[in-house]
Amino acid sequence: MNFEDLATKQDLFELRTILLQALKGESANERREWLRTKEVKKMLHLSDGSLANLRVKKLLNPTKIEGVYYYKLSEIESLLERK
Repeated sequence: MNFEDLATKQDLFELRTILLQALKGESANERREWLRTKEVKKMLHLSDGSLANLRVKKLLNPTKIEGVYYYKLSEIESLLERK
């Protein structure tokens, strides 16, 4: 099965819009600057492999502390805003 069979460009654009609205809709007190792998995967609906591919391609550059990756929220937002 091809990825194109699963989602259209319009579907992805709508998902991007929804995610950006959700991220921007949080109050400043609720927003955290850094997210752990589990939180990023849940937010973006990604598998371990997909998130690893974003790291390998240098689209996300997390900080690794004692074996745990931490992703900067602003970097995730920038990735979603790219076209």
